[in-house]
Amino acid sequence: MTNRNMPNKNMTNNDLRDKDLTDKQAAVEPNDLGRYFIERANAGDVDGLVALYEPDAVLAFPPGNIATGHAEIRKVYEQFVAAAPVLSPGRQHPALVSGDLAMTAATLTNGDITVEIARRQPDGTWLWAADQSALAP
Repeated sequence: MTNRNMPNKNMTNNDLRDKDLTDKQAAVEPNDLGRYFIERANAGDVDGLVALYEPDAVLAFPPGNIATGHAEIRKVYEQFVAAAPVLSPGRQHPALVSGDLAMTAATLTNGDITVEIARRQPDGTWLWAADQSALAP
């Protein structure tokens, strides 16, 4: 019997990283992404944060900086979690869904607003395609 969580001895580091990304709990609703973001950021889970995004997603963070694709988004979140922030959930607004696209937004505890575009994946789960993580009111 094979344990799916045990790495195959023939797997490369990239295979293991991809396996880590696919083993994370998937968002079945667009607003699941925001909840998972808080949980994973507080846990220092960089792979889990990257797994919330499509492979060619765009992240505007920190303000004035644009990261495109998993590799650049990973670098941003490696620096972010190294600072060991403790995030509190703000107020998640209802998702605005149109077909396979959804706009998600939250008002953070400091008053900043986040706005994201999520896309429904072929398996029915959701990933962020664009993330504007800090808009001042």
